[in-house]
Amino acid sequence: MTQAPGDGAPRGRAQTPVDVPAAMGLAGSELPSTVAEARETVAALLEKSGLPLDDRTVTDALMVTSELVTNAIRHGGGLTGFHADVHDGGLSVSVADRNPAPPVTQTSPAAGFRIGGYGWPLVHSLADRVTVTPHGAGKVITATLPLA
Repeated sequence: MTQAPGDGAPRGRAQTPVDVPAAMGLAGSELPSTVAEARETVAALLEKSGLPLDDRTVTDALMVTSELVTNAIRHGGGLTGFHADVHDGGLSVSVADRNPAPPVTQTSPAAGFRIGGYGWPLVHSLADRVTVTPHGAGKVITATLPLA
């Protein structure tokens, strides 16, 4: 995994038809309108890949997709780009949003049971690599998961 400066947590890439430069290879596809639609897109991509995937691998891929898209909507000012592809035995999921600041990893739990704050560490535990790439209008987070 790669480390982002500042908070000691690993980081990602993404695709957007509006905010992410076309040079990043992320422009041109339709954005999912919901988290569920993003998961459906990734599920269909995995099915088309023809790779023999076990249930856990698929579940992990869909969980990472859900977390990245949810975080873009809740904390990033909205989803501005989405891209997923299978290559070299792995899945890359990229999400772009309007907030250039990297996600914050909570280092100390609040008293009692905390609601929220588990997604970003979960993404890092499931992905081999996570990167955050800021750009003028936001950031792109890419998570890469092994499929083999």
